[in-house]
Amino acid sequence: MEFKKCARCGCFFMSANNVCCNCESKDRLDISRVNSVLDESISFNSIQDLSIASGVNINNLNRYIQNKQISDLNINL
Repeated sequence: MEFKKCARCGCFFMSANNVCCNCESKDRLDISRVNSVLDESISFNSIQDLSIASGVNINNLNRYIQNKQISDLNINL
């Protein structure tokens, strides 16, 4: 295991994950909310629109997109 800085809150921790154990459940909840919003809507014009609709921070959305943690993403940029 490596000594890492949490991608979500910035605290230091040791784990194989990119977020600390305190933020893992927050990430799961955010991803669930984003996927629910995506299931209800056809598409969004921007990442900002998705952030507003889901209530999830843009930085976290970008991290989820980069890590391919969001299921059916359809944003027309």
